[in-house]
Amino acid sequence: MKRRTALKALGFGIGGAVALTTGGYGVYWATADQDTVGKIAFDKALSIPPLAESETNASGTRVFTLGIRSGETRFKPGAATRTWGVNGSYLGPTIRVRRGEQVEFAVRNRLDQDTSLHWHGMHLPAAMDGGPHQVVPAGETWRPRWTVDQPAATLWYHPHLHGATADHMYRGVSGLLIVDDEDAGDPKDAGDPTKAGDPTKAGAKLPSEYGVDDIPMIVQDRAFDGDNQFEQRLPLGGALGIIGNEILVNGVLGPYVDVTTQLVRLRLLNGSNARLYNFGFSDDRSFSLVATDGGLLAEPWQTKRLYLSPGERAEIVVAFKPGEKTELRSYPSEYGGTLGRIEGFDDRLDICQFRAADTLSESAGIPATLGTAPDLAGEKPARERSFVLSSDQINGKSMAMDRIDFGVAEGTVEVWDVVNDNGFLHNFHVHDVQFQVLTVDGGKPEPHLRGWKDTVLLAQGKHYRLAMRFRGHTDPNTPYMYHCHLLQHEDKGMMGQFVVLGEGEKVGTVPKGHHHNS
Repeated sequence: MKRRTALKALGFGIGGAVALTTGGYGVYWATADQDTVGKIAFDKALSIPPLAESETNASGTRVFTLGIRSGETRFKPGAATRTWGVNGSYLGPTIRVRRGEQVEFAVRNRLDQDTSLHWHGMHLPAAMDGGPHQVVPAGETWRPRWTVDQPAATLWYHPHLHGATADHMYRGVSGLLIVDDEDAGDPKDAGDPTKAGDPTKAGAKLPSEYGVDDIPMIVQDRAFDGDNQFEQRLPLGGALGIIGNEILVNGVLGPYVDVTTQLVRLRLLNGSNARLYNFGFSDDRSFSLVATDGGLLAEPWQTKRLYLSPGERAEIVVAFKPGEKTELRSYPSEYGGTLGRIEGFDDRLDICQFRAADTLSESAGIPATLGTAPDLAGEKPARERSFVLSSDQINGKSMAMDRIDFGVAEGTVEVWDVVNDNGFLHNFHVHDVQFQVLTVDGGKPEPHLRGWKDTVLLAQGKHYRLAMRFRGHTDPNTPYMYHCHLLQHEDKGMMGQFVVLGEGEKVGTVPKGHHHNS
């Protein structure tokens, strides 16, 4: 709590920097870092988001009903916190869909203001994407539908209303969206002769019992005021957005997990607005990274640290011995840049405690081969593009809802060169596709960047060459987005738009009043 206390003492308001004397700034700087190691009680069991219910209609489509609403959530003793959620007061259920099936969502906006719901990481038609153009007005229902057509992966959903994404996310609207794929050996199909799943596949051998040895973890930072309400006060200058001093996992402060198996799979989501996490364990144990944003890696990667910037996901497998305890922790970061200390980059934060039982159920070993490696390096790109992120703009332009920046040809591969050029933390997210990181500053990407990605952390000044194939879902008038996923940056205009064009099509025009289809 040191950062917030010092901030108030020095007179900082929302988004506002004030003139400081050298001594005042020095006090603020000296107290800016957070260290919660040894200070968290870990006295609440981790909540596991329920699996979303669905019905199958006459055409065989699975239909999910999601209600976005306001409510109150009790995070700590004292007053309840005013929050938003999906089918509940905070966060939403885990949606689980299968590759090849048709899905439909009844997204009901029960708020008193417009919002939207974006399916982050999903390959789908632009009109179903839930981006800034698919606004769901207050009191109305949006019904997107599509066929799931991508490998097994941990995706997520969240609001994407232009100019208000940070606010709506911070209030609590988000949840996980898991894609199962029979080709990856969906464990639910093992032994069922009516299913095509092969239980010898790598996916079937990974821990897979939801909430037991396959645990979702939505990690978010929040700041609370004296009334236990979410505080949206920015740190000095507000360069990144809100940096909270307390960590929620699935909406729980200081949670613990009772471990009952030798191996546990954690589906980690950085669901924060702006905070960068450098995940590791308190005893410095190694763990295996098995999947990134777009699905399984070709092979597991053993590591002791893993960075996740806002919007990124990772699946890790952790080995436990009977009776031991360890904490998932976020360590200080090397990516601080300008004013990094006061933006959380020097923080040490204990996040969740794992308590292994005296007897653990046996787990199969982690397969040496997992998924299929990205394969776009040998493709000749139809087009190369450059993107410079700086001053809340991309290529010197701020987001304009009625401007389509360019069109890409369906079926082609493009290579995008992306660079962060202004000294603050940025990352880069592309809608509709998963991309391959070809190189980082001309060199081979590190192992955690060698799988399919849809969001990538941009180290200052380094060039990231991203290869992506645009397949299906042509629409000359309805754009997808590309943007920084630090939400204040996105809201301020660090975002652009592209469309996917069929043969002979040209870039069209975004229709006025292009909102939602109910």
